[in-house]
Amino acid sequence: MPEQSQSVPEARTAAAEAPPAGGVSRRALLGTAGATGLVLGAAGAGVGYAAAPAQATALSSVGSDRAMFHGKHQPGITEGLQARGHLVAFDLAAGAGRTEAAALLRRWSTTAGRLIAGEPMTQDDTNVARDAGPSSLTITFGFGNSFFSRTGLEKQRPSALDPLPDFSSDHLDKTRSNGDLWVQIGADDALVAFHALRAIQKDAGSAAKVRWQMNGFNRTPGATAHPMTARNLMGQLDGTRNPKPTESDFDQRIFVPASGSSGPAWMANGSYAVVRRIRMLLDDWEKLSLTAQENVIGRKKSNGAPLSGGTETTAMDLEKARADGEYVVPINAHARITRPDQNGGAAILRRPFSYHDGIDTDGTPDAGLLFVCWQADPLRGFVPLQRKLDRGDALSQYIRHEASGLFAVPGGAAAGEYVGQRLLEG
Repeated sequence: MPEQSQSVPEARTAAAEAPPAGGVSRRALLGTAGATGLVLGAAGAGVGYAAAPAQATALSSVGSDRAMFHGKHQPGITEGLQARGHLVAFDLAAGAGRTEAAALLRRWSTTAGRLIAGEPMTQDDTNVARDAGPSSLTITFGFGNSFFSRTGLEKQRPSALDPLPDFSSDHLDKTRSNGDLWVQIGADDALVAFHALRAIQKDAGSAAKVRWQMNGFNRTPGATAHPMTARNLMGQLDGTRNPKPTESDFDQRIFVPASGSSGPAWMANGSYAVVRRIRMLLDDWEKLSLTAQENVIGRKKSNGAPLSGGTETTAMDLEKARADGEYVVPINAHARITRPDQNGGAAILRRPFSYHDGIDTDGTPDAGLLFVCWQADPLRGFVPLQRKLDRGDALSQYIRHEASGLFAVPGGAAAGEYVGQRLLEG
């Protein structure tokens, strides 16, 4: 579970308008949201009850936040972590090929463009998200290795999409791994995210069927006093060293260049997503003392600072030793092993969701991380990091990789185009 942090703060300040005296239409809410929002303090707008809210609030800034569908890159890569997410893979139906895939991506792109803008579907809308704004909704589409043989496009399959190698921590369920097509959905409202999921599933029609689906969550925007790195279900700040868009080499690490790449032209400005369902063995983890947990990670649990001292953003001193000669940051600490300068500069952009799928029959929680990481080339990003972790990461005995996928995510669609058009009509 290579360490990095999200590129945009995921905890955003919540704001809301005073409640209207009468009913307010969706259009009115969208028109006024954000323009007159008031910052909510600890005693913000009235506390509601589940069945009948005592006091409703107008659309807040969280609901009015909007991503952009059309652009250089697809949405859902560099945006901050969202409160709710769905990952779903599809397989093309028997007999479906390139023509059906192109029609499907055209439908999906039309639907994604409307929903991301906070608009309803053109027909058969379920109205699940009727009262909400865009809520930072993003919908991202990718192609799996098997997609290219199914559509007769083998010559266009990137070498970077070759299957990932086996790792010692893998206990993979093949029925929940890979797939012809992959869709990532994220939003700051659970109903908005679910609405998008149902729309994408309905649009698939007879062209494709769901292979697997996973549901995740993150901290709700505004839940912390100030923006901060997310915590995972182990209670650790998860991802302090994510590359930042402000860094000069960010694009070359995360996105396929528009020119000079050895890969196919249709992947220009795209990226590769590694998706892993990583189960956290929480019962074992929680038996450790605080000191033991911090030694496993190499960072303070309270604020993410390296054990060598400083704050969360302080550079880790790998040579600092205690009086007994042992390194302050243990030699097998997760944060030490995953440092880019210890891995030939290998870097990934983490953008995960936590998950909890109930309790097993033996009483252990089925919970962990829906790990999603982005890179220009997984053979130079995820793979070397995971191989290094395989050889001696202290965290490995407390996690288990149970599902895996690798997907080629093309660049964004220009206005009037659909995602993947340059591949499917090239």
